Amino acid sequence: MAATTGGRRPVLGRVLLAREPGRRRTTEYNAILGIVLVLSLFGLLMVLSASSVTALYEHGNSWYETIRQAGWFVLAVLALWVTQRVDHAFLHRYARAGFVAAMVLLVLPLLPVIGIEVNGSSRWFGYGMFRIQPSELAKLAMIVFVARVLTDRADTMRDWRAVLKPILGAVAVFALLLMLEPNLGTTMIVVAIVLLMLFVGGFPMGPLIGLVVTFVMLASVAAFRVSWRFKRLLSYTDPWSDPLGTGLQSIQSRVGIATGGLRGVGLGNSRVKWLFLPEADTDFIFAIVGEELGLLGCLAVIALLLALGWFGIRTAMRATDRFGMLLATGITSWILLQAFVNIGAVVGLLPITGVPLPFVSAGGSSLIFTMAAVGVLLSVANRET
Repeated sequence: MAATTGGRRPVLGRVLLAREPGRRRTTEYNAILGIVLVLSLFGLLMVLSASSVTALYEHGNSWYETIRQAGWFVLAVLALWVTQRVDHAFLHRYARAGFVAAMVLLVLPLLPVIGIEVNGSSRWFGYGMFRIQPSELAKLAMIVFVARVLTDRADTMRDWRAVLKPILGAVAVFALLLMLEPNLGTTMIVVAIVLLMLFVGGFPMGPLIGLVVTFVMLASVAAFRVSWRFKRLLSYTDPWSDPLGTGLQSIQSRVGIATGGLRGVGLGNSRVKWLFLPEADTDFIFAIVGEELGLLGCLAVIALLLALGWFGIRTAMRATDRFGMLLATGITSWILLQAFVNIGAVVGLLPITGVPLPFVSAGGSSLIFTMAAVGVLLSVANRET
C-alpha cells in the first residue's frame, strides 16, 4: 500500500485547519514552542550585548542591530504562527513547486544587479538593511521535497536507483547554486540532512554508505582545491600561523570563552566584542555567551538545543504518517546539525564555516525561515498519535 500523508489533500480554503476545535496541544508541541521562544528571546538579548560596540562605531547607535533583529523576530513569530497552522499534507501536495520556487530565488543573489556581495560571497538580495538569504528558505524546501519523494516511493525502496534519482538531482542543483555563491558550509549541512532523512526513511544501507563516502570525497576536493578554503583549514589546525588573518576569529573566540570561566564576566561586559572578534553578533555569538555568562551559560544554551532535538525526535516517532515523520526528522536534523557546526567552529573543534547559531545569532533570514520550519514541526506535533 502506498504511503500517505494523512488521508486527504486539502484545498487552499482548508489549509489553515491544523488544529481541531477543542483539541489539546501535545507535550511535544508545548515544549518545542517554549524552547524556541526562550532561545530566540535570549538571542535578542545577546545580540544587544554582542553588537552594541560595532553598532555604535558603524551607525552611531548601540541599539541599531538589536532594533533590526527585533523586527526580524516579530516577522519570524508570524511565520511560525502561519506554518504551524498549515496542514502538512498541503506541503506534500506543493513540494515540487516549492522546491522550484526556492531554486529560482537562489539564482537572484548571483545576478550582478540584484545580488549583494559581502566578504566575497554573494548570498543575499534586497535593499538596505532588508536583505534575504534564500539558501535558508531552500533548506526547508529541500526537506519538504525529499520527504515527499521518500513518502511517495516508500513501497519501491528496494529499487533504490529510482528513489535516489530525483533526490540526487535536487541536491545537485542546490549544491551547484550554493557553490557559485560560494557557500560550502550550508551545502554540507543540507547534504548531511538529506543523508539522515534517507537513513530514517529506510534507504538501503549499502548504497547509503556509498553516498556518504562520495560526498565526503567531493567535500574534501572542494575544500582543498580552493586556496582560501585551504588556508582556513590550515588556520583550524594552527590559528597562530596567521593570527591577524585567517586565525583571528578562532583565536579571539577562544580568548573570549577562556576569559568567561565558569560564571562569566557578566552580561554586557565582554572584551572581545570591542572590535577584536569579527562577526561577534552573528557566527561567533556563542563566544560572547561563553565570555559573559561562562561555562554555565554555554551549557544552558546547549541543553536547550538538545532538549529541542529530543522533542523533535519524539515528534517524528509519534507522527501519524510517514511524510510528517520525515518532515520532523529533516527539520530536527537541520537545527541540531547547524548548531553543532556553529558551536564546534567557535570552540575550535571544527573549521569555520560561516553558519549562524539557530535562534541566537543575528540575522533575519536565518531566524525567519528556521522559525517557519519549527512551525511545520509544530504542525506535525499537533497531529501525534
